[in-house]
Amino acid sequence: MPTISATRFSDIYITPQKEAFIPDMRSVNALMRFEPEDLETFYQVLQNSWDGKNPSYSVLYEGVYYRVERTVALDGIQFCVRKMPEKVLPFTTLGFPRPFERYMLNLRNASGLILWSGPTGAGKTTAISSLLKEYLSSEGGFAYTIEDPSEQPLDGVYKTPAGGLGLCKQTQPINGDWGDALKSALRSKPRYIMVGEIRTPNTASEVLRACTSGHLVLSTIHANNVTDAISSVIKYAASGGMSEDLAYDLFARGMLTVVHQTLGGAAVKKASVSFLMANPDTMKGDQVRGIIKSGKLNLGTSIETQMTRLARGIPIFADI
Repeated sequence: MPTISATRFSDIYITPQKEAFIPDMRSVNALMRFEPEDLETFYQVLQNSWDGKNPSYSVLYEGVYYRVERTVALDGIQFCVRKMPEKVLPFTTLGFPRPFERYMLNLRNASGLILWSGPTGAGKTTAISSLLKEYLSSEGGFAYTIEDPSEQPLDGVYKTPAGGLGLCKQTQPINGDWGDALKSALRSKPRYIMVGEIRTPNTASEVLRACTSGHLVLSTIHANNVTDAISSVIKYAASGGMSEDLAYDLFARGMLTVVHQTLGGAAVKKASVSFLMANPDTMKGDQVRGIIKSGKLNLGTSIETQMTRLARGIPIFADI
């Protein structure tokens, strides 16, 4: 029989009866039964690694990290487990359009917010992790990540072509509080901050403050499209006590790029993105920033225009 480590799969589902299923590569949605010889050992690692509180956590099994979601079903405990990559993939191998790749890589010296949105499993964290690694490898500097759980192996030292160094430290939220973790990160004077996901009011508020204070912040959010992603951040921040006007103002001033990503295909997943970009030079007039600051998110025309220009090789902004 095969083993967990020797089998290629993205996700594994283990029922309360300890039956395992993985995606059937012949179909978009179907599963197939999976009977590895080390299922019992793997199951015990999943069970013993739970801290008794957080249903989302990560485990290390035979040198590979797995992201775990522990849920209580009607007949017992069920595990949904995602196999994490052993290394962070280069950004240029993720299947994005070349003009889009070049633009995103050129933001390495900018300050502001890169927000990556999409549904669950669309590759949001993979994308921002890969982008952060590219920035560290090309420019160096100190990066601080806040993730729960950590999904990509970013921690370590990076050497730039010019001989400088980059350093990344991966952390978890302090007592489950993402906002407090962000405040702590800012005291460490990082060049880059990566927030695994915006999912609380405190996180949204602190992300908006961080991206307007000279840092390059990368984060993800669950959303149906680009406009929905912006609106969700604003609603989170406003529900935590920040006024909507201030939230719109901070987002408008701090935004660099908002991306919405989906994955399509059965055997081979292919990324599809839509995006909205603001001029990294905040001293220059920018229609997108003005629209967002107004609170009236009529952004469809701007999104379509920018995507068309980039696809045709026409710079969206003169300097980048």
